Amino acid sequence: MQATFSIQTRGAGLIEFSPQVRAFVGSSGVDAGLLTLFVRHTSCSLLIQENADPDVRQDLQSFFRRLAPRADDLSMRWITHRTEGPDDMPAHIKAAMLPASLSIPVSDGELMLGTWQGIYLFEHRDAPQTREVVAHLG
Repeated sequence: MQATFSIQTRGAGLIEFSPQVRAFVGSSGVDAGLLTLFVRHTSCSLLIQENADPDVRQDLQSFFRRLAPRADDLSMRWITHRTEGPDDMPAHIKAAMLPASLSIPVSDGELMLGTWQGIYLFEHRDAPQTREVVAHLG
């Protein structure tokens, strides 16, 4: 069984889409299996992360912003790929360090996530984007 989730971002940040994934799994009729999620883009990532305290998301975003600042930051003058703006190559760097796919076990028709775990798209570009995440449940 497959589905594609369309996720609208508001720019850089973590967007939880666990409810949509839970609804897909719940309506699938699959009792036990493995859910694979795959993002079809090269400047964003997928994460399983804490969903209780919003400070976690803010701190993660701050960390990656410090790790790979915009290309117009003096520390990034070595970057040559600048065609799509100063946020593009840093977005590719972040995406290269984080997963493009996730695998989550399903048991009794439910995702086997921990109590405080949520599924996130981590947008690395500054401008709003429409992102596609493909789900496969088998």
